[in-house]
Amino acid sequence: MGDVAEKLKGYTVIKEGEAEILMHASNSVFFNKAQVNNRDMSIAILRTFIAKRQEEHAAILDKKRKLEEMVLEGTSGSILEEEAMAPHVEETNGGRDMPLNQSVEGEEDNSQEPRNMKWKGPRELKAPKVLEALAASGLRALRYAREVDGIGQVIALDNDKASVEACKKNIQFNGSLACSKVEAHLADARVYMLTHPKEFDVVDLDPYGSPSVFLDSAVQSVADGGILMCTATDMAVLCGGSGEVCYSKYGSYPVKGKYCHEMALRILLASIESHANRYKRYIVPILSVHMDFYIRVFVRIFTSASEIKNTPLKLSYVYQCVGCDSFHLQSVGRVVSKNNSMKPAPGFGPVVPQQCSHCGKKYNMGGPIWSAPMHNQEWVLSILASVKAMKERYPAYEKITAVLTTVSEELHDIPLFLSLHNLCATLKCTSPSAVMFRSAVINAGYRISGSHVNPLGLKSDAPMDVIWDIMRCWVNSHPIRAQPPDHSGTVILSKEPTLQLLP
Repeated sequence: MGDVAEKLKGYTVIKEGEAEILMHASNSVFFNKAQVNNRDMSIAILRTFIAKRQEEHAAILDKKRKLEEMVLEGTSGSILEEEAMAPHVEETNGGRDMPLNQSVEGEEDNSQEPRNMKWKGPRELKAPKVLEALAASGLRALRYAREVDGIGQVIALDNDKASVEACKKNIQFNGSLACSKVEAHLADARVYMLTHPKEFDVVDLDPYGSPSVFLDSAVQSVADGGILMCTATDMAVLCGGSGEVCYSKYGSYPVKGKYCHEMALRILLASIESHANRYKRYIVPILSVHMDFYIRVFVRIFTSASEIKNTPLKLSYVYQCVGCDSFHLQSVGRVVSKNNSMKPAPGFGPVVPQQCSHCGKKYNMGGPIWSAPMHNQEWVLSILASVKAMKERYPAYEKITAVLTTVSEELHDIPLFLSLHNLCATLKCTSPSAVMFRSAVINAGYRISGSHVNPLGLKSDAPMDVIWDIMRCWVNSHPIRAQPPDHSGTVILSKEPTLQLLP
């Protein structure tokens, strides 16, 4: 007992979830207590990923079994054989099922057998291999190993010698399970990921600042069907504080608006997609969240030379009026039908005139941003159900359930959002209640929802003409003080509403 006390002298034991780490009084190794929300969300995603991965693999095995039966009965056609023996199966729910050639144990192929008989017997999925690229104290890696059932080897990297030594000490401190699953290495994460292509089922990037320098190597190290988890904390850059810096790091120009944190998520997704496309790979977002002081995205990565041709359909430029809250999106690409086939073509534009049709001011242009859905509804509901079923195992249960619940209620196909308070600020009027405004939008025949990014944000597919008509009706029954004639609100209110949407 005395030896243990002597070894722990100068250290504080920090417990989070089922893992414990030793923090030296000198604080030489970085530990961020606020990131418990981040770590809990990641564990929830990992648990769901393992379950989904097994379901996908079982579906592939079932398809193979049916093919074998048809071959034995002599009823199989060549088209069915080609489809079933291909590395990937058709996309479902926005992503591909797990390919059989990744993370699977089985018998070696026998070239003497016919192609349709090469695959024999049951193949078992290997436990998913995880890379924590920037480990510091190793708390995240230890929590993965100790708390996620079915997890495989966890590799914890850091290029700081003190951090790696601390990580190794923490692995020993967490007992035999941690020692058997977690390894700590002193290495540059970029080099390590480049030299281990398609090796990891999960790659976790949680840097202090921008992840941009790690993205190129990260998208190469994820196995087909695997997950890349990526955090960015440089919110000032991503939200428009330094647009030119954002463009140099992420290849996209931000515009300032109430939706800036959602735009930050979409800029990060577009950047990851761009890096993946260079290697004939593409992303399928599972969950993209803004929490506390950072954004975090969870995307699956697949390889398909044909699928990357659809990337321009998932990207858009944003036109934000400088005088009012009107914004418009212009898709980078579109598809046209030609000779019974769909072909890619440049997007149509411009989508806006030189001056805003509502207030007469000019537009700022930003982007390109990811304008396709940034969540997968089926996954979100599965993650939420899993978290609720294991409430006692999440230290940040209240926070992550609140975020997941709000995300599940969002309109996933609507990029960006409006702020009711900003609309009222433009017109210098009092604000209608959120319930009244939502009712007016629904009565006009459009959809509307909240946003997890901003409690006052409203996502809707209603065009800006309808939004401003609602506000004109509101001001007509709630008069305001006269404003200067060149004021944006004055110009908007000078037009009569074409729709009577509020009492």
